[in-house]
Amino acid sequence: MQRITLIPGDGIGPEITKAVIDIFAAAEVPVQWEEQNAGQTTFDASGELIPQALLDSLEQNRVALKGPITTPVGKGFRSINVTLRQKYNLYQNVRPSKTTPGIASRYADSGIDLVLFRENTEGLYSGLEMYDEHNGIADSIARNTVVGARRICRAAFAYAAKHGRKKVTMAHKANILKVAGKVMLDAAQEAAREFPQIQYEEKIIDNMCMQLVMRPEQFDVIVTTNLFGDILSDLCAGLVGGLGVVAGANIGDDMAIFEAVHGSAPDIAGQGKANPTALLRSALMMLHHIGEHAKADQIEKALHLTLQDKSKCTGDLGGSASTSEFAQAIIGNLGK
Repeated sequence: MQRITLIPGDGIGPEITKAVIDIFAAAEVPVQWEEQNAGQTTFDASGELIPQALLDSLEQNRVALKGPITTPVGKGFRSINVTLRQKYNLYQNVRPSKTTPGIASRYADSGIDLVLFRENTEGLYSGLEMYDEHNGIADSIARNTVVGARRICRAAFAYAAKHGRKKVTMAHKANILKVAGKVMLDAAQEAAREFPQIQYEEKIIDNMCMQLVMRPEQFDVIVTTNLFGDILSDLCAGLVGGLGVVAGANIGDDMAIFEAVHGSAPDIAGQGKANPTALLRSALMMLHHIGEHAKADQIEKALHLTLQDKSKCTGDLGGSASTSEFAQAIIGNLGK
């Protein structure tokens, strides 16, 4: 029985978390949840954004499932997501994007099936910022280390090799960012030599964006820096239906936090309108991570069957079902 830290989050987080818990229980997934929380909810209750109890749970269990979290705006608080990623060296942000029958998108017939690896702890999100108020000059430094670049690039190639992927694309801006960009390119080229069976290509980030919009089906595994990955991961989600239907994971060498990457949507919280697909898919990534492949495949099959019956889907998916009704429909399809 695997013990998992469960972070329901804010807004719609508790609703979509309950949906996942119910589906896992019905599928008899051998996990034990240890619920802790962070964000606006805990801050309002205790004055703490990230309680020590949550950190203790993460450090003991090493695997977590996290709903959407709200960081209070305008109070000097740093992003909770960034804080956890850097504290626990979760250097891989892994975001799959795949066209799915039943989920409407502009590219529904394109056969998109790509996975983006975003370096998760360095680059322009390193926190190296200065402001010279007297002269009105703001500096943000992109710090890419050789170690950081090598490990994210190798992770992308290792994933491609393990999962039968054929190509890795490095998205960069080394033509302008001569130093920070070259560190990433050198690391990707080094990883490509280690995995000669994987096709390797490089694309400048602006062309990469254009190519993703024009012919997204040409891409397989993409690896890039923190900032570019932040942008591209949402772009890729938009190709296959949006943030409400894609999974996300933050993975390090000895800890992994799987999360829904959409917002907490406080405007619909408590109304039973939230779509739990993104969190459920993140939970399925988690199951593969801990070796529960059969359970992940069983639930994924039930999800796909449900998505093709609009009467059982939530409003954003073209139906009128509530969050719990959608979850119950998935449960009803588990044995099919």
